[in-house]
Amino acid sequence: MKVAPDSERLQLLEPFDPWDGRDFGGLRVLVKAQGKCTTDSISAAGKWLRYRGHLDNISNNLFLGAVNAFDGQTGTGRNLRSGEAGLTFPEIARDYKQHGIGWVAVGDHNYGEGSSREHAALEPRHLGGRAVIVRSFARIHETNLKKQGMLALTFADPADYDKVREDDTVAILGLKHFAPGKPLTVRLTHADGSADEFKARHSYNAEQIEWFKAGSALNLIKRSLAQEASKRAEARPPAKLAAKSKPAAKKKPAKPKPKAAKKKTAPKKKTKPAARARKTAKRKAPARKTAKRKPAKAKARKKPAAKQARKQAKVRSAKKAGTKRKAKRR
Repeated sequence: MKVAPDSERLQLLEPFDPWDGRDFGGLRVLVKAQGKCTTDSISAAGKWLRYRGHLDNISNNLFLGAVNAFDGQTGTGRNLRSGEAGLTFPEIARDYKQHGIGWVAVGDHNYGEGSSREHAALEPRHLGGRAVIVRSFARIHETNLKKQGMLALTFADPADYDKVREDDTVAILGLKHFAPGKPLTVRLTHADGSADEFKARHSYNAEQIEWFKAGSALNLIKRSLAQEASKRAEARPPAKLAAKSKPAAKKKPAKPKPKAAKKKTAPKKKTKPAARARKTAKRKAPARKTAKRKPAKAKARKKPAAKQARKQAKVRSAKKAGTKRKAKRR
């Protein structure tokens, strides 16, 4: 897929760096959100949606709706590297990333509630975030953070939220033994040299821990597909080398066979137009229905000769009697 490098609305997604195998240290607190912090507070919608295909551009809306717990302002904070205050959170995050400084975000109850927009998890990861530590998560946003290789942690004691200061340096310990159900340790080193430690819980299963180690769920899928492809290639038998054979002798071109003489056919008789009309009429005329002949009745059997002779004698005697009667009357 080709995308213009100067496009403001489209950008190819680069894979996130995998975990380097060490505990996190030297992290800064980018934001400590006070009260309600929705996905719209983390990644605003409106005019920003035109950049949803360009991760770097849409990341300029990061935490613009979050209320800063240290000064009550919305969307702005202090850059602890330069000491400059009143900068937007995306400006501070970009400066930290440019100087190789990771950071954490701290949240209150039900952090990430609202719509399940993926950018609310993509943007913190893209701008150098390492972990989000809150009193409680909205479930879908917590899963989205896991998929992008972020650490989604909750305070084992919700009161530990109050221990976090603006100028703290944060370390997250125990990642080498990261396992389901096993809490991690968070150490806060304050600007005055004092420190606080507390336990942070998580809900990662074994597969989600592999997401974190690979850098993201997509990285893990890509790696597993590459491994499967290499296994198939190794299992495939090597192609057999074709045996060298002498070049085949050139065949002499076959002599063309003489063409058989075509049989002369008698010319068709020309039919007169009237004869043609009769033929076509015969073809088109519907076939006449022939009436089925009824089976002939069986002929009456001939009566015996004796019976017939008697009947004839009776007839003759009747005629004679009739003539005698006529003679008497006269």
